[in-house]
Amino acid sequence: MKSGGVEGSGVLYVVATPIGNLEDITRRAVRILAEVALIAAEDTRHTRKLLASLDIHTPLVSYYKGQEFRRSRQVIEKLQRGEDVALVSDAGTPAVSDPGAVLVRQAIEGGIRVVPVPGPSALTAAVSVAGLEEGGFLFVGFLPGKKGERHRLLQSLSEATRPLVFYESPRRIIKSLRECLGIFGERAVFLGRELTKLHEELFHGRLSAVIDDLEARPLIKGEFVVIIGAAVSENSAPAGAELEDILVWYRDQSGLSMRDVCRKVAADLGLSRSEVYSRALTIWKG
Repeated sequence: MKSGGVEGSGVLYVVATPIGNLEDITRRAVRILAEVALIAAEDTRHTRKLLASLDIHTPLVSYYKGQEFRRSRQVIEKLQRGEDVALVSDAGTPAVSDPGAVLVRQAIEGGIRVVPVPGPSALTAAVSVAGLEEGGFLFVGFLPGKKGERHRLLQSLSEATRPLVFYESPRRIIKSLRECLGIFGERAVFLGRELTKLHEELFHGRLSAVIDDLEARPLIKGEFVVIIGAAVSENSAPAGAELEDILVWYRDQSGLSMRDVCRKVAADLGLSRSEVYSRALTIWKG
């Protein structure tokens, strides 16, 4: 299992684990978790349940956010002695909005080989079913907990021409979406809740409608992946596209009402509003 890095040092494996459904773990991840000398886990209680389901008995050490620097030194010492270590978070890929970046950085600086063992990720799971246009997206992890910092971040992204993706807790989801509506205005939004779990929920809508839906619920559980549509500019619609394609793009990506889309497209293309409205009506109903 050892190759590359400083001679005699171990390997740090960054291992993705299920975000809900335990069947999503890869065969390679199972093998690595069983073979390493130690597993650095965000929450040992959570990881112990996963290991028990896999009949794996590798020793664990806690590696949570408040102890990253202290624990990193301990793990690096083991790696320097030639022991292989696996880094895992509670769910998904470590160091992506979860603890791990400090350890990875220290391992790299110490000449220790770092190997990714890819697998489940809430980010890629949500993006894969959101129906985004090609061209990428902006991922910012969890929004800042402090209102001022959160407002400044959202404000700085208000003119971004790519969809914005972030994670949010059930406790703050409505508050964050309301801030998005206030800063961005009405836009299309996709929410993924409890991804891969029993009560998984995926839904599209406009920001105001999604907020109304959530506010009507007596209780909100589970973490969310939120994808906010990109800012709409004069050149946002596909260049050279047919009228139907342009209307479909605005329906799915802009968050604008059909009336506003018809007004804008008619003006942009020099067409009569009645003609555009007639075509749009068919597309919206479809």
